[in-house]
Amino acid sequence: MAQIQLTPAQRKDHRSDAHHLNPVVMIGSDGLTPAVQKEINAALNAHGLIKVRVQSDDRPGREAIFQTLADELNAAPIQHIGKLLVLWRPMPEKEKKVNEDRMPGPRDIKVLKNSSRYGQRPEVKTLRVLGNQRLTPGGTVKRAKKRLQTSVKKRAQD
Repeated sequence: MAQIQLTPAQRKDHRSDAHHLNPVVMIGSDGLTPAVQKEINAALNAHGLIKVRVQSDDRPGREAIFQTLADELNAAPIQHIGKLLVLWRPMPEKEKKVNEDRMPGPRDIKVLKNSSRYGQRPEVKTLRVLGNQRLTPGGTVKRAKKRLQTSVKKRAQD
C-alpha cells in the first residue's frame, strides 16, 4: 500500500496536535514484529494520530521502521524526532447501531403558568418531560401509569 501524502501545512497541523500525546506503542529490542504492527494498526484505527517510541539507538534503523510502518499501514509519516515517531491515518467511520426497541428520550416543553396573584405577568417555565411522563392541562408533570387492573365494580359489570 502507498502511504498518504500530506501538504506541509497539514503535516504542521498534525505535528502540533501530536505535541501533547504520549507514546501509545513501544518498539523494543526485537524490532518491528507482526504483533507490534498489529498493535500500531489498532491504535491508528482507534486514535488516528499516534506516537510510537523506538528503543533502538540506531538512527537509520529507526528511519527504516518509520518508512516501513508508513508504507505497510497506509499511514502518513508526520514526524521523526529522536526516538519518537508520529504517524497519522484518517479514522474509519464507525457504524451507529440503531436500536428499534429504544423508547423516546426526554423533551423540553415551555409552559405558560399564570401567577397566583392578580395582575402579575404569567411566567414561562421550561419543563423536562421524560418518556414515561405526561403534561397535564394545568402544566404539571405526571407519570403515565399503565392500568393493569380494573376495579371490582367494573369486573362485576363485565
